[in-house]
Amino acid sequence: MSSGYAHPEVLCETDWVANNLKNGSIRILEVDYDPENAYRQGHVPGAHLVWWKKDINDPILRDIINKRQFEALMERVGATPDTEIVMYGDFNNWFAAFGFWVFRYYGHRKIKIMNGGRKKWELEKREYTKDEPAAQQARYVASPPDEGVRAYMPDVRRAIERSEQTVLVDVRSPKEFSGEITAPPEYPMEHAQRGGHIPSAKNIPWAQAIKDADGTFKNAEELKALYEGKGITPDKPVIAYCRIGERSSHSWFVLKYLLGYPSVRNYDGSWTEWGNMIGNPIEK
Repeated sequence: MSSGYAHPEVLCETDWVANNLKNGSIRILEVDYDPENAYRQGHVPGAHLVWWKKDINDPILRDIINKRQFEALMERVGATPDTEIVMYGDFNNWFAAFGFWVFRYYGHRKIKIMNGGRKKWELEKREYTKDEPAAQQARYVASPPDEGVRAYMPDVRRAIERSEQTVLVDVRSPKEFSGEITAPPEYPMEHAQRGGHIPSAKNIPWAQAIKDADGTFKNAEELKALYEGKGITPDKPVIAYCRIGERSSHSWFVLKYLLGYPSVRNYDGSWTEWGNMIGNPIEK
């Protein structure tokens, strides 16, 4: 790739995916917010559905799936720890990036995101199918969680106290950041009691990292200007957050893999945890 990314191996283009549809060593996963209006209407041939809310979030707890649930998911799609995973999805790969983060949390190393996701595949009028691949059998033992990619509330409290050392990035829309609204109007699933943002956070909406035309990532030079222009530099640890941790996974991916920042964590508790917690400081 000529885009100057620090880790170009985590991205693949639609051409590459189209040429590897029959590659038995790869598993293609479509990670959707709304599979009924995406995957069920047609998907990349051979792609398995991973529904973000049911498959990578715990059905009861406010948490991502645990290690055993992750292993069961990987076994269902026929993946071993050596299988190369290709992820893509709707909403400009919001949820594919969330899946990428969860898979990396449990130690799966061989993952790529298909640049542009469903949007680019459709713009290029590539082949879709409604046929779902058969469930496959595999044995999967996950690594212990990599807590280095995840932030929790105490980490965020410490970041506020030491704002000169750790930078918080709020990747929500400007109206969410200001407290005018508490959730995007299109996705009113999990509102918080209060609007606003975590003190000291910088607002860089996640979508500023992609090109509107086809949903692909901007090049490294453009991304560097975007983040460094707001004081998000690689010399300081970064914690990204949004409302429930999915949009911030997208920005985490950009900062950690496309720009190569050495210390980036995703705070998946995000605003629904912070804004609902009694006594937490907020700014508007």
